[in-house]
Amino acid sequence: MGTDIAETGFTPQMERAFALRLQENLTALRQVLAWPHFGRGEGSLGAELEMYLVDAHGRPRCVNKEVQGAAGDPQLTLELNRYNLEYNLSPHRLSARPFEATEREMLARLAWLRDKAAAFGARILTIGILPTLTPDDFGPATMTDRSRYHVLVEGLKRSRGGRFEVHIDGRHPLDLLMDDVTLEGANTSFQIHYRVAPDAYADTFNAVQLVTPLAVAIAGNSPGLFGHDLWCETRIPLFKQSIDTRIKDRYHWHQSPRVGFGSGWVRQGAHELFAESVLLYPPFFPICGEEHPLVAVARGLVPKLEELRLHQGTVWLWNRPVYDDAEGGHLRIELRALPAGPTPVDMVANAALYIGLAEGLRPQINRLLPALPFSLAEYNFYRAAQDGLDARLVWPAPDQNSCHEYPVTDLLATLLPVAHDGLRAIGIAGDEAERYLAVIEQRLSSGQTGAAWQRRVLAECAENGDPASAAQAMLARYDTASLSNTPVGEWD
Repeated sequence: MGTDIAETGFTPQMERAFALRLQENLTALRQVLAWPHFGRGEGSLGAELEMYLVDAHGRPRCVNKEVQGAAGDPQLTLELNRYNLEYNLSPHRLSARPFEATEREMLARLAWLRDKAAAFGARILTIGILPTLTPDDFGPATMTDRSRYHVLVEGLKRSRGGRFEVHIDGRHPLDLLMDDVTLEGANTSFQIHYRVAPDAYADTFNAVQLVTPLAVAIAGNSPGLFGHDLWCETRIPLFKQSIDTRIKDRYHWHQSPRVGFGSGWVRQGAHELFAESVLLYPPFFPICGEEHPLVAVARGLVPKLEELRLHQGTVWLWNRPVYDDAEGGHLRIELRALPAGPTPVDMVANAALYIGLAEGLRPQINRLLPALPFSLAEYNFYRAAQDGLDARLVWPAPDQNSCHEYPVTDLLATLLPVAHDGLRAIGIAGDEAERYLAVIEQRLSSGQTGAAWQRRVLAECAENGDPASAAQAMLARYDTASLSNTPVGEWD
């Protein structure tokens, strides 16, 4: 998704050729999805971990390129801002204890990266939004020098037709005007890649959408920005508004936002999601690959669909469809709504809950959805991001003939056994499922998410100093606790 580009200065001829090639990609995809053997095989779990580079005072350290060069690992990639990195964790088969394997790999890679970063006066930190950020940490000087990002910034500015306005309500509302999209780099996330069979794609994707608010509510780790106490998951409105939200006139046509929860429940399968991306969003990178996808399919080859995959990387749905030609070709769902941190065990527990709930509810998804219009699912998503474990969500009633509002904590407590059943149904060992869902259960019992802990400790630190010093003191305590890999629900 984040592959750099080699060309800039696109011409109308390139744009027309790319549009035609995208249509060919969609036709090829439809043909490939009809192959009885495509996408079959055991499910798998992969992830991408975004992280901050900070100095000894917890302030951003702009050395991502230097750390990447010293690491020499192709799985380590550069992010939009020079103080962010992303590590692409290895995929693991569902039968191979994938959650434990992911946690072990994260612990090992983070320890290794800390050694590499230390040579450049930097530390690695996993947190949704760095609390020590200031407005001076954004702008052209802080952006990673990659062609992809320069072209993307210009494309987004053209599509908006003006400056980027950010308004986030909360206990201390935040209003900002920005000239570029580098504010998006304040967000770091833990993105899960879940391989799904084509014939189960629609139901699984809908189930993932349905349970996303539950996962977001208990995973919150981004309670503010620039000293403003905002949402439990401030990443959600910040990412959306820093990319493309604007004031819209409800009586006039407007382009669909490139960051969003989606446009409706999936009716048929993966093809319609890819088709929506092509038809609703103008391309930013009209660069055609060498492969002709229809020729490849005619020869019985799995096509790369280079243009479609390049385009998908500029449409930021919170749950995004992914096509991959690897291993004979397969489909994934990229779950993008969860924050980085506080610890590897917390992030993996969030993933286990997320996938367990989706798989546990998937068998009954077509009975649940008629009682919950998609607009209410989207409503749930933003309420969970705003209020965390204090949120009240709309959910199908037990008789499934209507929907009612419930405290999210009650829903989670009721559905934890469903998540356990869902994990067992896809082949996760019982003790593995129990270990990570116990982390969620303990967090639910204590009421302490990363966001709640940050707010409480920041308030304590603020009693003895100015806001900037309080943020640094809180972050130092956070860093120490995070390094222990103790679940955040147990933090003192």
